[in-house]
Amino acid sequence: MKHFFYALTVLITLMVSCSGPAKEVQAVSPQEVYDAVYNNGNSSLQLVDVRTPEEYGVSHLKDAQNICVTEDDFKEKVKSLDKEKPVYVYCRKGGRSARAAEILAEMGFIEIYDLSGGITAWEEEGLETSE
Repeated sequence: MKHFFYALTVLITLMVSCSGPAKEVQAVSPQEVYDAVYNNGNSSLQLVDVRTPEEYGVSHLKDAQNICVTEDDFKEKVKSLDKEKPVYVYCRKGGRSARAAEILAEMGFIEIYDLSGGITAWEEEGLETSE
């Protein structure tokens, strides 16, 4: 019985230590994204619009790159991003960006932020977009 508990303890320890840091997606408000992207001078963060190229062409956040989450090559394209740097994702209302954030977490990205309410909430706050 002693050996069983020892083996169980070792197994649990290995599972926890091998899982790496927990990757938690943080939902952030439009103002929090605005401050992080445009007011803090943080050039190391990455801003990703996960909508279609057509939606991106209508309006998007300044300096955002477009990597559409519904395209088959999404995972391949996000490999060009730096997993160690913060990634901010957004879509129209939040559904697709939540899926994109989940994929990024599965791929090992460390710091992931999802714009709550998407670009719709951004515009409702009166914040500027680019065309």
